[in-house]
Amino acid sequence: MIQVKKVFKSFNQEPILKNINIQIESNEIVALQGPSGAGKTTLLKSIGLLDTIDSGSIIFEQKNITLFNHQEKCFFRNQQIGFIFQFHNLLPEFSGLENILIPSLISGKSFQQGEKNGMALMESLNISDQAHKKPSEMSGGEQQRVAIARSLINSPKLILADEPTGNLDSFQSTELFKLFNKIRNKFSTTFLIITHNKNLAKLADRIINIKDGQII
Repeated sequence: MIQVKKVFKSFNQEPILKNINIQIESNEIVALQGPSGAGKTTLLKSIGLLDTIDSGSIIFEQKNITLFNHQEKCFFRNQQIGFIFQFHNLLPEFSGLENILIPSLISGKSFQQGEKNGMALMESLNISDQAHKKPSEMSGGEQQRVAIARSLINSPKLILADEPTGNLDSFQSTELFKLFNKIRNKFSTTFLIITHNKNLAKLADRIINIKDGQII
């Protein structure tokens, strides 16, 4: 599904990614590990077109997405990629269901069109009782599941997750990885997950290690 070819990225003339080469297969769950400052988040953002690279290419289903213009990048992110972050980034003034539907609304669907899918996702993640609650009324685990449902609302092919278990205890973290596996099997979704937790990384299909901007 994804080929990262000779990707180089620097910031203030300091190399962050140094000729990175990786491949990720469709329907695969891949854990990305490495020390702080290794380049994990930069690589994740580059694949998700949230950051630009200096050279190299990122191929998604045989299309060089690094050549996309701004509008094409926005459309690609909205339609093909779901993002999950350590800090859930839920909008506090909106309910759980409204937060989930934001990517759907951005894509041009009406609230009514997305509502059925949103409630179905909440049901599958066992959070349908959070549909009309504000984030401040939810536990950390409930907020994370709302964020996961939001990432899935447009049926993306790829989920990019940056330390999604960072604010969860060990039991919740293990349950979340089991949930990712369930989502992969149900929706044929591919996952690239940054995690510092080595025990959780072992639950992935494969671990990619990065250090000092290079794959080791």
